[in-house]
Amino acid sequence: MADSTRPFLVVYIVWHPGFTDGPGIAETLRKHFRRKLYENVAGGTGLSVMYRSTAAPGAAEPLPINLDEAEATAVVVLTNSTFAADAAWSNYVRELGTRTEAAGLGSRVFPVSFEEGVLDNLGLEEQALRWDRWSGSDEERRRRLVSELTYEFCRMLRHYLEHLKRPAEEDHALEAYLKKVQVFLSHSKHDDDGERIAHSIRERLHGGHGLSSFFDVHDIPAGLRFQKVLLQQVRVSAMVAIHTDSYSSREWCRREIIEAKRWNVPLVVANSISDLDERGFPYMGNVPVVRLEPRGVDRIDFVIGRLLDEVLKDFLWRCKVELASVRADPSVVFVPRPPELITLASLPAAVDAPAPVIVYPDPPLSAEEERLFADVAPRVQLRSLTEWLAGAVR
Repeated sequence: MADSTRPFLVVYIVWHPGFTDGPGIAETLRKHFRRKLYENVAGGTGLSVMYRSTAAPGAAEPLPINLDEAEATAVVVLTNSTFAADAAWSNYVRELGTRTEAAGLGSRVFPVSFEEGVLDNLGLEEQALRWDRWSGSDEERRRRLVSELTYEFCRMLRHYLEHLKRPAEEDHALEAYLKKVQVFLSHSKHDDDGERIAHSIRERLHGGHGLSSFFDVHDIPAGLRFQKVLLQQVRVSAMVAIHTDSYSSREWCRREIIEAKRWNVPLVVANSISDLDERGFPYMGNVPVVRLEPRGVDRIDFVIGRLLDEVLKDFLWRCKVELASVRADPSVVFVPRPPELITLASLPAAVDAPAPVIVYPDPPLSAEEERLFADVAPRVQLRSLTEWLAGAVR
């Protein structure tokens, strides 16, 4: 039985004190996962990130890591030749690998290799992230490391959710862990930029992150109906909406956005307007917007990274909801982002149904948004998760 008082995910970063780049890389990771972005779903100041970079008093290796303090524990090991040459530190990380393997897929060691051959010397069996083989500047490689780890954390939490739902069926949990995150690339083919940008994002997705993408009709099997497959794919994918000049004028682009909003899928808008959008589509708000120059590809990694953040936030939220929903009655509707008027479309339509309660991540909505909801849907009650758990009464 899961413990609702424990954190869902704790991240440890391990590096040898002789690795001079270790502190800077660890700080990059800490800042990312502790930043405000994750506060509303992880609580406090974001995800818990802890270091193991010095030997414990009177010992040759760091303090041990308690795998029972959280529902999921990710141990990121920054490996180099200095690490591999130190017998005490090598034994420490090998023992961690053995313990996490015994604990199940909710605890993992993620080695990061900074030098060729280090992994063989360490004797680790876990698949590693190969910093030493990545191209680009130090900043670009740090950005890729953040994104790759974010994706792996998503897989861990998907396993955790599957285990909560079917604790006796470990094979289903493994299938959930191995399944790729699917990305729907919503774009218009009616200007010069939409399809080209979608192709560029797809190439980057397949080249670096092991993500799966849904592009267009070419991904629909023969014999199946276009509309049915397209709308079903939106419901099970994270979405990048490539907002070019003609996007808002295309019926299917608008339908894809509405479907994504109705099903609360992770969504990021890539703002690629080159000249003018005659009528900005109103349902593209309330989600992150990342600027992506129509003729440039240098910010594609920012778009992918921000989408992965949204996917991880979604998994963290779903973990909280899975534990909290045992206290909820059928009138409570959980949504993963601040509610907007389109949220009302998913509420029960029966006249005699209890007054719906929409529960959403902290912080509470602004007063002007609440007033608008009160004018449009006076029966609907709005609660942030903290308010709802505390039994707040309006």
